[in-house]
Amino acid sequence: MATLYQLHSTMDTLRRSTEEMTRTWRKGDSIMLLGTTAAFIDWLNAYLNEHDIEYIAGIYALGDDVAQLTTSATDKLSLETKLTRILTDAEWVTLTQDSQFDKVVMIAL
Repeated sequence: MATLYQLHSTMDTLRRSTEEMTRTWRKGDSIMLLGTTAAFIDWLNAYLNEHDIEYIAGIYALGDDVAQLTTSATDKLSLETKLTRILTDAEWVTLTQDSQFDKVVMIAL
């Protein structure tokens, strides 16, 4: 079984949030980026590498959250190449109820 970690972080709290997530990380877990957290995808990847986090099953973001970013930020971030998928609200709810996850953990520091 796997965990779906839901991160809702500012740039100031992303490192701490990532450290919290790594305490219970298991191979095959997934990450859902909420709010503006998707804007920090490159920093998140750097922090995950610092902690030798590997075998991430998926990294997702909400379409509504991505739409709140400026067009230039979205273009520079190339989110569609760094995320497994950008989800609608309904798809997010379905993902949280997927039987592959034995738990969903929200980290919002």
